[in-house]
Amino acid sequence: MSFPECRLYVITPPRLDNLNEFAQTLAQALSAGDVAALQIRLKDASDAVISEAVSVLMPIAQAQGVAVILNDRPDLAVRLGCDGVHVGQSDMTCAEARRLMGPDRMIGVTCHDSRHLAMEAAEAGADYVAFGAFFPTTTKAAPTRADPEILRIWQTMMEIPCVAIGGITVDTAAGLAAAGADFLAVSAGVWTHPRGPTAAILELNAAIAEGLAQRPSLLALP
Repeated sequence: MSFPECRLYVITPPRLDNLNEFAQTLAQALSAGDVAALQIRLKDASDAVISEAVSVLMPIAQAQGVAVILNDRPDLAVRLGCDGVHVGQSDMTCAEARRLMGPDRMIGVTCHDSRHLAMEAAEAGADYVAFGAFFPTTTKAAPTRADPEILRIWQTMMEIPCVAIGGITVDTAAGLAAAGADFLAVSAGVWTHPRGPTAAILELNAAIAEGLAQRPSLLALP
């Protein structure tokens, strides 16, 4: 049996006080190692601020082969040309997001610690489901705490990729990669890393590789 890979999914800080400075930091970080996607997550920002952030950051990410996902706003994601959107349970239904996004752009759905919600999202046309939070996080309020076992169960049952999110750091990444996450979504673990974001990307990729080396035996457990 072959097992899928696991890749890094980076989320921006919740605020970007100096967009141009952050853009330079992002470019350096993305060049340090494999990153599958960048989620631009500016929860309380105006449409103008979000639009400016996308216009500056999206070319940097896409030049590195990194997909750009906008948080919460399918309408803006389409208008700004993003590769996809991520919606929470209280934001918009996956079906409505798909209607706005069309058939070709990605849609991810927050599913907390619930396989039921994840299966509903999959049936509604989601391209990936996100489980979490797996660890304490200061980036956002996390109403649920997920067990890594949900990743293994999902991996053995479903083909739609799953994202692990919530408090993930270099120290915790390997275990979630081993448990079956297709992607590890990391925010503070990148931007507040003591040796900087570039070191974080390098070390997170090394941790993912360590976890993948353990994965076949763990996913094969009954």
